[in-house]
This record gives sequence, C-alpha cells and structure tokens, in this order.
Amino acid sequence: MSGPLFTECSEQCGIHIWADKFLVEILDPETGEPVPDGESGELVITTLTKEALPLIRYRVRDLTRKLSEPCRCGRTHPRITRISGRSDDMIIVRGINVFPGQIESVLMKIPEVGNHFMIIVDRIGPLDSIKVQIEMHESAFSDKMSDMMALKKKISGALKSVLSLAVEVELVEHGSLPRSEGKSKKVIDNRKI
Repeated sequence: MSGPLFTECSEQCGIHIWADKFLVEILDPETGEPVPDGESGELVITTLTKEALPLIRYRVRDLTRKLSEPCRCGRTHPRITRISGRSDDMIIVRGINVFPGQIESVLMKIPEVGNHFMIIVDRIGPLDSIKVQIEMHESAFSDKMSDMMALKKKISGALKSVLSLAVEVELVEHGSLPRSEGKSKKVIDNRKI
C-alpha cells in the first residue's frame, strides 16, 4: 500500500508531499528536463514503496511549483504549490501560457456572465490573438449600447489583469454557444489549421 501522496498543514502555505513514499519531480512539459525550485512545471511522480503497480516517472499533467523554503508548521517534507492548471490544457499566446481555468475563474466572479464561454485563438499576420465569446445571463442583456460596452470593458480588464494579455471579448446571447455531453470543448485554436 502506498498511502496518501499529499497533505495540507494548518499553515496552508503549500502542499506537503510524503517524501518517504513518493519521489516528486517538476519538469518542463516541453523538454522533460527538471526546472529550478520555484519555477512552474509539470508534476511527475514515482512511487517508492508500492509493489503491485508501481508508478515510475508518471506524468500527471498538472502544473505546480516546488517550494524550497521551510514550512512554518515545522514539517520537513518537500512542498509544492496548489495546482495552477494542466499542461495538456495550456495554450501559448504571444509567449504567455494561458489556461482555460484561469479565464473561467475570472468569468465566474462577474455576476452578469453565464456558465458557458469559448476561447478562440487565431493568428492575424505574425501575431497571435485571443478572443473569448461569453454567454450572458438572460437578465444581463441591455438595450443600451453603453451598458454592454461598459460590461465588455470590465471583463476585458479583469482578464488582462490575470493573464497579462489583451483579450477581445464578445458577448453572446444565452444558449448560443455549442453544448456537448461530457467535457465541453472550450478552446478553438485556428492556428493549427
């Protein structure tokens, strides 16, 4: 039996890894090379005590950072930050890593926004562009163009503050974005076509 992999202490300043049971590496998702402590990379796990079905350098696809400073709780096990995204969900726009989860977390804090959005990445000339189509709550639509423009500006500003990237926002009617069963597709990357 291998036991739990992580635990969070009362200090809540990182997640402790049970280093006597698991070897954890943080690797560059592109090259597979280790990244320095404090840099973001992909979590890779090797079980040290599991005999029946050991995992050897298992790529979890979760992105995190290794924390090197000692925890205030006194535990000496290594720590990582909370998971910031997934390497298989990541898109790179103008050299910046963008995760659909980042966009979703911003949008869900804005009351006028519905539950559905679509990210469209394109290349216009030599530059990549990103547009987010956002379904609005039915009650949020206004016949005043100034209200809608103010809302677009609010959403664009909130996204730019998190992504460090200018994002075009397109507000669409409730129910107009495609639905699918299971995990919905949230990114259309037209650069690959």
